Order: sequence, then C-alpha cells, then structure tokens
Amino acid sequence: MEMTCLPEVKENSVERWLRLIGAIQLSGRIKLPVLSALAFLLALGTGAPAQAQDWLQWGGPGRNFISDSKGLADSWPASGPRRLWNRTLGEGHSTILAEKGKLYTMYGKGEQEVIVSLEADSGKTIWEYSYDAPTKGMDYSEGFGPHSTPLISGDTLYAVGALGSFHALDKRTGKVLWSHELWRQMGGRKLDRGYACSPIEFKNTIILQVGGPGQAVVAFNKNDGSIAWKKQDFTVSFSSPLLIDVDGQQQLVVFGAEQIVGLDPNNGDLFWTYPHRTEYGLNISTPVWCDGNLLFCSSAYNGGSRVIRLVRKDGKTSAEEVWFNNKVRVHIGTIIRIGDYAYCASGDFGPSFFSAVNVKTGEVAWRERNFARASSLYADGKLILLDEDGSLILAIVSPQNLKVIARTQLLQHLAWTVPTLSGTRLYVRDRKTIMALDLGKSATD
Repeated sequence: MEMTCLPEVKENSVERWLRLIGAIQLSGRIKLPVLSALAFLLALGTGAPAQAQDWLQWGGPGRNFISDSKGLADSWPASGPRRLWNRTLGEGHSTILAEKGKLYTMYGKGEQEVIVSLEADSGKTIWEYSYDAPTKGMDYSEGFGPHSTPLISGDTLYAVGALGSFHALDKRTGKVLWSHELWRQMGGRKLDRGYACSPIEFKNTIILQVGGPGQAVVAFNKNDGSIAWKKQDFTVSFSSPLLIDVDGQQQLVVFGAEQIVGLDPNNGDLFWTYPHRTEYGLNISTPVWCDGNLLFCSSAYNGGSRVIRLVRKDGKTSAEEVWFNNKVRVHIGTIIRIGDYAYCASGDFGPSFFSAVNVKTGEVAWRERNFARASSLYADGKLILLDEDGSLILAIVSPQNLKVIARTQLLQHLAWTVPTLSGTRLYVRDRKTIMALDLGKSATD
C-alpha cells in the first residue's frame, strides 16, 4: 500500500574496490591468492551486500520498489510471460518477501491469520504459523487483512497482523521467538480497517507506528522484543516509516494521520513536523525521499500531494513547503521516482489515472487511463505494473509519455498487492491466489 523513490545509480564502495582489485590483477603486481584474500576481507569489512534476488522488506532493498535485476524481456507473447506455478492463498495484501530460494508472506483464513514460508521454485509450503485474528468489530469492507508486509533480518522474520499481533519468528522453522500485542496489551491505536504499517530495521531495533500516549512510534530490540524507546503523541496512520539521510544525519520519516514528522531513529526525539491532513486520517502511502532534500508525500480522500524541503542549520532541521497539488492523490499504490519525475496511480473514489508528476514543481506532465488503479516496481529500465483488475503490464515511462510494450490478463480477483521481483522471477498475488512468473529474456526466446 505505498510509495517510492529512485536513487541516483552510482558505483558503490565495494564495486569500486573490486574494480581496482581487477585492475591490479591484470597488472600482475600482486599474486591472485593475495587478491582473493583482499576481496574477502573487503566484503567482510563492509558487510555483504544484498543480492539482486533478495527482497527482504516492504519496498525491497532500498524500500523504494526499485530492483537491480537485469535481463528482463523487452516484450511478452500474447499469452504473457511464462508461468512457473500458482496456488491458492488466503485473503490479505501483504507483499511477498524472497530470499535464497524461499518466499515469506501473510494471509487470512477465516478467524485466523497465517505467516507462511514457501519454496520459491514450486510454491509448496515449508512452514506455517497461525494465530487468532477475530474479524468482529473490524471494517473489512475494502478487504480482509493482513495488510502489513513482514521484514527479514538475519535468521528472524518480523510480522504484524491486522489486529496488531507482532511476532518475531525463526525464518527457518516458523518458531515464535517473541511477540507483542500492539493493541490489546500495549494500548496502541486501533485501526478499524486493520493495522498496515510495515516494520523497518534500524541498527539493533525494529521500528513501528503503534499509537497511544507517548508511544506513537516504538522501537523494539531485535533479539528479545524489549522496548528500546517509545516516543511522541501524534495520531498514527496506516503508512510505513522510511529512513532518510539529511545532510549526513539519519532521520526516520513517519506519515501520521494528520502530519508527517521526522524523528531521531536512535531515541525517537522529534526533529521536525509538517501538517498533511486528509479525510478519515487515511494517510497510507510511504513518503518518497528525493534529491535536493525534497520529501514527497501523498494521500487520497482530498489529501493531495505536497513536497517539503528539509533544511539543516545550526543542528536543527526545518521543513518548508515547496508545492501542493490536490489533483494528485495516491491511495494505496507505489510511487516510482526516476530523475525529476514521480510515476504513480492517482485517484480515490473515481477513476485512477496513472500519472507523471514533476517532483520539483508539482506539475502533472501526463495522465494515462488505459488500465485500472495499479501498483508498480521498476527494474532494468522498465516499469512493471499490476492493476487491481489483475492485468500485468510492462511499460517504458518518460516525462513525455507511458509506452505499454506488453500486457496480459493474469489474476482473476482484486489485486492490491505490489509485485515482488527476485532476479527475473516475478511473484504476484490477489485475494485468492499467489503466482510465480519468469520475466527473463530466455523465457520468451
């Protein structure tokens, strides 16, 4: 249910050093065993980077629905990309995590919710953990939960259900390591449509919106679930937090029900706040961090979109509005930022136009209505879209237009879950089914 931002593509430090090692090897000045040891120590010292096939959290590696995957086909046959497998799955909107040949997600089954691990090659269940999640008193008119997407950190899977049941599980076995009831025990704000905030990791903590006096945001210790800190009194929403870097300072951006705030992720202290109100307090999408210290936030239900600029001076951060546009309203979908433009589905009760918005000015460059409300991700120079009617679309976007290069009818039920790309495999789900496809060039040869 959210948004995204494309960072400038730069060679990282590991890549630079490996390129240098390769050049030294070609020169013959240092023997190969020494170079191999140097490369190993380099990887050890910098931390092993996530592989292109790993999708460990809401939004993927950069929490922005951008994938480094290459080798995607430039088109599909009329029947669509090659389908590897499909199987039934229960209700819910949790996206699918992918790591080392295994998938993880959540679904609803009657009066229970289920956290599940699947084989990526076949879709077969490896393990399931279920718990009670009574639907009485919940407003599920727009779809049953769970809505939140889990998070993988090391050997642990962190997952939050629609009633605020927060579990840390051994990802290999499904064994519960620790748990919290965010609503029933901690007194968090009950959201009648179901909890939707996806957890984020910072250092040795897992951070969530919770709600209640002095605990709008709570950081839990990863290992034992104890509370590292809890702070703030603002009314929480359905949105997931985002970590950004403001001139060298890490900040946690949280999109509340009535404002967007910046916190110190080390202790929850407030850096800045800016109002962003919408009807029903339904701020759902994840904010987008852009070049020039620009922060894009958007919501439906008359909320509109705005960009604020964050300015650090004398150790303090201030937020100033750059523009506001009430005609751009992102409801539950993602936003992909490429250069100076954000590409997103805009609309709430009426038609949902896929739009290109200049993040510096708020000007709408174009609007497209050739498919239903869609979520998207970006990889290999292409936009992959799944609309709520179950159509899968491959497109090229630019500030001038959107060019559809392939399209197929894929799913039969309402599809609000954002696809996951792991290498050239795409994993999708609707409210009844989960499916794996091969988007690689070889699959269409």
